[in-house]
Amino acid sequence: MRVLSVASEAYPLVKTGGLADVVGALPAALAPHGVETTTLLPGYPSVLKHLGKAKPVRRWDDLLGTPARLLPGTIDGHPLLVLDAPELFARDGGPYADATGLDWEDNWRRFAALGRAAADLAPAFDLLHAHDWQGAMAPAYLRYDGADVPSVLTIHNIAFQGRYDAKVFPGLGLPEAAFALDGVEYYGGVGLLKAGLASADAITTVSPSYAEEIRRGEFGMGLEGLIEARRDRVSGIVNGIDPAIWSPETDASLPARYTARALSRRRVNKRAVEAAFDLEPGDGPIFIVVSRLTWQKGMDVLADGLDALVAMAGRLALLGSGDAALEQAFVAARTRHAGRVGVRIGYDEALSHLLQGGGDAILIPSRFEPCGLTQLYGLAYGCVPVVARTGGLADTVIDANEAAVAAGVATGVQFAAVTPDGLHHALRRTMALYAQPDCWTTIQKQGMRADFSWKRSGARYAELYRSLIAA
Repeated sequence: MRVLSVASEAYPLVKTGGLADVVGALPAALAPHGVETTTLLPGYPSVLKHLGKAKPVRRWDDLLGTPARLLPGTIDGHPLLVLDAPELFARDGGPYADATGLDWEDNWRRFAALGRAAADLAPAFDLLHAHDWQGAMAPAYLRYDGADVPSVLTIHNIAFQGRYDAKVFPGLGLPEAAFALDGVEYYGGVGLLKAGLASADAITTVSPSYAEEIRRGEFGMGLEGLIEARRDRVSGIVNGIDPAIWSPETDASLPARYTARALSRRRVNKRAVEAAFDLEPGDGPIFIVVSRLTWQKGMDVLADGLDALVAMAGRLALLGSGDAALEQAFVAARTRHAGRVGVRIGYDEALSHLLQGGGDAILIPSRFEPCGLTQLYGLAYGCVPVVARTGGLADTVIDANEAAVAAGVATGVQFAAVTPDGLHHALRRTMALYAQPDCWTTIQKQGMRADFSWKRSGARYAELYRSLIAA
């Protein structure tokens, strides 16, 4: 089975978040199930650098108004195709925004062109798998082309939708009939994600709970009606993690590698976290955060709760960036609680591994979370997740309530209300568990035993693919 996967990023070539990890891991996850996955990415400078002197295998004289060519390569040993369109992708800055953080004004055209190219290539494959709003126009183009190729669209975060003014519609190269309620029209404008959701043969989300949540107004972000109308096409498949990259037994970013049988070696990593974040050495717990600093992630509630965390004798090591006001709030807390709160604004892959390998508990107070990967990394590394009860967080962490602790199956702490009181209660519960070394060790080991590799999820995707092709 040959599948074309179209996305705006894939680890290790380009990454801004969990989308890249998933897209990068899927080819290896699907291979044991008889699926060869070819990944189509935009030709960002970093991706072209990886290719070297590749020879074009296809050219477009006019791809939504610009010349383009298709370059072949590999990504971790799997087939890769790169859309080289310099006018669209040869830019300084990030994949979606310039160096100042402002979105590129022509993002609609950049990623519509990616979808158009994917649809042009799809007839050579058995199935097309598009990811998020940046890849969502591929199923829409297939639909209006009348192409006999099944398509899957995965929602990694429905909050990001690719919404634009109606004036961009003529530039999409679609028939006039596509500007309709069951097409690309969205509240009088153009919705790229909406167009894909209306067109794909199957819709997946990255956890079963999130698949249910987005049918409701508080989580659907305006698309809940469409999701509900197509509910027979919607399913949730939990993301996995790549044990070749995320394993405390082999992780080169850790000063001390370890297994569940040698958890005492984590102390070496804990000392390294203290040094990296200017924290006072001690045996008390270090709570870690590796996150975008946004409202969705509940970082405003955490910022307001830091005084209480420190008063409980907890410490915090935070790595992340995002809203300027939240960045400033955490930097101010670092000044206010020198030695107890450490903050690094930005992202560092190696440092994120160290935090998982040396931190005691990872805080994820998200208001909504499609799946989440950092809690899975925490489970694998014995860094106990403290999570809001939503989406994939609820699906992957077993709360350390009295019954679960007694049965020895708990893997973390869940809390329902993302409020100061809700977080405060979760922190107090975590501190109480940490004060019981045998109980805490059992929770760590139980999390490390959980299998969140791509094995089961890869099988689920392959099964879905086969059902669509057969249909």
